[in-house]
Amino acid sequence: MKYIVILGDGMADYPLEELGGKTPLQAADKPNIDFIAEEGKSGMLRTIPAGMDPGSDVANLSILGYDPCRYYSGRAPLEAASIGVKLGDDEVAFRCNLITEENGILADFTAGHITSEEAKELIGALNESGLGAGKFYAGVSYRHLFVCDFGEKLKCTPPHDVVSEPIDKVLIKPENAESEVLNKLMHDSKKVLEGHEVNKKRMVNGRKPANMIWLWGQGKKPELELFKDKYGLNGAVISAVDLIKGIGISAGMDVLNVPGATGFYDTVYENKAKYALKALKDHDYVYVHVEAPDEAAHSGDLELKIKTIEDLDRRLVGKILDAPVECAVAILPDHATPVKVKTHTGDAVPFAIMSPFHGRDNVERFDERSAGRGGFGKIEGGEFMKLLLGK
Repeated sequence: MKYIVILGDGMADYPLEELGGKTPLQAADKPNIDFIAEEGKSGMLRTIPAGMDPGSDVANLSILGYDPCRYYSGRAPLEAASIGVKLGDDEVAFRCNLITEENGILADFTAGHITSEEAKELIGALNESGLGAGKFYAGVSYRHLFVCDFGEKLKCTPPHDVVSEPIDKVLIKPENAESEVLNKLMHDSKKVLEGHEVNKKRMVNGRKPANMIWLWGQGKKPELELFKDKYGLNGAVISAVDLIKGIGISAGMDVLNVPGATGFYDTVYENKAKYALKALKDHDYVYVHVEAPDEAAHSGDLELKIKTIEDLDRRLVGKILDAPVECAVAILPDHATPVKVKTHTGDAVPFAIMSPFHGRDNVERFDERSAGRGGFGKIEGGEFMKLLLGK
């Protein structure tokens, strides 16, 4: 048996007045995703263990069957694995966002979705600046890395949780010598970035400047059990996001680079479907991650979130279902990202598995309400892989 898991990041949501009490999943036209639910069996999955932050790192580890309470050490070290940064035993990796600061306010956690080419120049300037404390590594768009040898136990706030907040109120805590160094580094980054030629050009063209850094998601290198050893399967990961790639690399899975995969609304869904089907020829398990719904929800754009769900359905899920390949197919989000909240929540999420192991239940659509009536009931994250594999 072969398996394909399709993950629409942040698809789950809350009922909204402007949709007549429906969620975006209920409102979206998604016949292919609904087909998986109709022909398979559904349920609700709690991907975030009690007491843990509802991040994509925790949620995706959970879905893949790696107990976050045991394996999770931080988001940044997983991203480090993706961009080829090998951490020493004593090194701590931080996610380093390029952000837009306006009058002391965190105005945009993506710096207007700065391009990777522009960002590379800015990261290079930071390394050349002599600010000290550690080293910066360029990633993709606004997502980068900072590595030093301290700060593992500090409390850092994800920037997407504090958009429009005064920066001085959401700095790294507690107040001690380590946080003082890192908070000063973030403030001092403005001196390097604000007047940089890249930002001058962006502002002339009406784009937001990447005029400050934000450090968060830190940790030391993780030690994941190899996916092949854990399940006896050859696994592959398809994603444009360093975090998901890093989880795959850390688990010894093959990470496939797909042309046109951006981690944004303009991602080429069709290519992800094409590469997923190709991967099934020499892999037992393929994990296809799509970031776009989460990005739309973080921006609070309801119309765009619905469109990304419909694009996922038509341009990716439909292509996979139309192919003459026999395999079990699962669809789910990793966590909820409600458009009204603009950040992740720990709510249970809907999932559906179409597999000969399980047959059908009476659910006909894929959404939060329908899945709540599904034959699997509500399960914890670590149970998903067992169900998928029929164990």
